Amino acid sequence: MITGKYPSLRLRRSRKNDWSRRLIEENNLTPNDFILPIFIIEGKNKKIPVKSMPGVYRYTLDKLVYLVHKAIKDGLPMIALFPYTEKKKKNLLGTEALNENNLVCRALRSIKKRFKNEIGIMCDVALDPYTSHGHDGLVKSEYVLNDETIDVLVNQSLLQAQMGCDVLAPSDMMDGRIGKIRKSLDKNGYQMTQILSYAVKYASSFYGPFRDAVGSKNLLKGNKKNYQMDFRNSNEALREISLDIKEGADMVMVKPGLPYLDIIKLVKENFRIPVVAYQVSGEYSLLSNGINKGLIDKSVILESLIAFKRAGANAIVSYYADKLHNFLE
Repeated sequence: MITGKYPSLRLRRSRKNDWSRRLIEENNLTPNDFILPIFIIEGKNKKIPVKSMPGVYRYTLDKLVYLVHKAIKDGLPMIALFPYTEKKKKNLLGTEALNENNLVCRALRSIKKRFKNEIGIMCDVALDPYTSHGHDGLVKSEYVLNDETIDVLVNQSLLQAQMGCDVLAPSDMMDGRIGKIRKSLDKNGYQMTQILSYAVKYASSFYGPFRDAVGSKNLLKGNKKNYQMDFRNSNEALREISLDIKEGADMVMVKPGLPYLDIIKLVKENFRIPVVAYQVSGEYSLLSNGINKGLIDKSVILESLIAFKRAGANAIVSYYADKLHNFLE
């Protein structure tokens, strides 16, 4: 709707001075908008770089106190744990996911013992870090089984809740898993444990560096198109969101982030539910490598992150979350 015309209306008047631009800005970012992903590995006193992700590392559990303390000091509301599972602990059924002494469970116990509720902890609910075939569920005849996988995911979710996880994040894209997980949590006294559903997770080529970081990249047999969403579709995303809300999701995720700003906007406008965007590993690595090579200025980081807020995201999972001082002023 046009409310005036040139020359009596000059939009550049409000852009002339810094104070004026700040006065009328529509979107901004603070540390409260970020979730920090942390990759964890076995061993002691190790900080191993992820070669495909500049400035990102895998950490042993004894390094977590420093990382979490820094996250709290930086004002971040939540961290997300992702395990690098040793190959010898992986199998066709992903049974390590149900081991109460796996990396994630030990990390949860350690963080909660030291920090209690000073910061939220989000845990991935899926089998791909634990399966020898790299898929998010149980496989039969090259097809990922839905209902059989959900049975395992329910047990994985309950175990993580028992260990102290605050926000369970099913990222597997199985039909109906949110409802089953919610019922199990409620039945077992975890009514206040939140569910952040990866409700809209596309079968994307932007995930490569992440699979490298968790050690599933070279194991993946085939692709994930029979359960993750087709990137050509948008109406289907609304159907996925609607189902997960009805089943008990507290928040929903759109993943990847930047190539799917239209989906974030659609979800927010249609459901008014808290929406989280995931600035995935491929996005992060493209930006970081471009900056390191001098092809683009580091200001593109803020520009890309503001895009999520402008589209309607409440929060952003980003590998830049521990580097906010470099671009937030």
